[in-house]
Amino acid sequence: MVNSLTPAPFRAPGSNGTGRHGYPPAPEPLPVPVMDNHTHLDFPDADVAVKIKDALDAAEAVGVKGAVQVGCDLESSRFAVQAVDLDPRLLGAVALHPNDAPRYALRGELEDALSEIEVLASHPRIRAIGETGLDFFRTEGEGLVHQRYSFRRHIDIAKRLGLTLQIHDRDAHDDVVQVLREEGPPERVVFHCFSGDAELARTCNAEGWYMSFAGTLTFKNASNLRAALAIADPERILVETDAPFLTPHPFRGRPNASYMVPYTVRAMAELTGSELSGLCAQIAGNTERAYGTWA
Repeated sequence: MVNSLTPAPFRAPGSNGTGRHGYPPAPEPLPVPVMDNHTHLDFPDADVAVKIKDALDAAEAVGVKGAVQVGCDLESSRFAVQAVDLDPRLLGAVALHPNDAPRYALRGELEDALSEIEVLASHPRIRAIGETGLDFFRTEGEGLVHQRYSFRRHIDIAKRLGLTLQIHDRDAHDDVVQVLREEGPPERVVFHCFSGDAELARTCNAEGWYMSFAGTLTFKNASNLRAALAIADPERILVETDAPFLTPHPFRGRPNASYMVPYTVRAMAELTGSELSGLCAQIAGNTERAYGTWA
C-alpha cells in the first residue's frame, strides 16, 4: 500500500510502464459524465502507483468526473481523509475491511480502531462507512465472529452519522442481508462490486439498496452478474472500478484506474439495451443520491 499523497508518477493510459504490461488504452469519452464510486488510489498495482491529480485528470478526460476513495483499515482511512482535502473530485469512505477487522481484534485493538473510524467519518467529505461487510472466502472460524461484530458496529456508526453504508460481500449474500435486517440498515446502502445473482438483485430492488457494478460484469464467467443487471431497478445501479483491481475485459489482468469506467458503462448499456447518454445520466444521478454532491 502506498500512503504518501504524492506516490510515483501515474503512467499514462496506453504506456508500457510496469505492473503486468502497464495501463490499458484510454476508452472513448462518455457522452455524459459519471462517477467511480469505489477506488483505492493508495493501492499500487505491482510497482505502479498514481498521483491523485494525475489519476483524476485521466478519468475526467474520458467523462469520469469524480470518485469515492475508500478505506480498508486505519492507514487507508486516514489517507482517504487527507485525499478528499486535496482534490474536489474526491469524496471518501472509511472503515475496517471485513478481513482486517479480525486482525485488529486478535491484537486487542478493534474497539480503538472502530472509535477512530467514527472520528475520521466526521469529516464533511467522508460520505460513507465502507468498505465493511462479510467475507467468507478469506476469513473463517473465530475470525467470522469478529467480522460479524465489526459489521454490526459499522452499521451503527453509519446510522448515527447519517452516512451511506458501503458493503463488501464475498460468498456471504444471505448472511449480509440477514445482518442488515437484524440491525436495521441505514437510509442508503451500496453493495460494492455487486457479486450476487438475480435473487440478490430482487432483494436490493425491494429494499431500495444500490448495486454497484464493476469490471467483473464484463468477465466471461459472470453470467450471474448479467442476470442481476437485467432485472436491477435502474434507479439503484452504480458503477465502480475497485481500482487497481478488477480491470474490465479485454484488459483483465492489467492495472485498473478510474479512467477505465467507460468500458464498464458501455457494457452495461449493451447488456440492458439502454441508450448510452441516458444510462450515464441515470448513473450520475443515482451516485449523487447515494453520496451527495461533489461540489
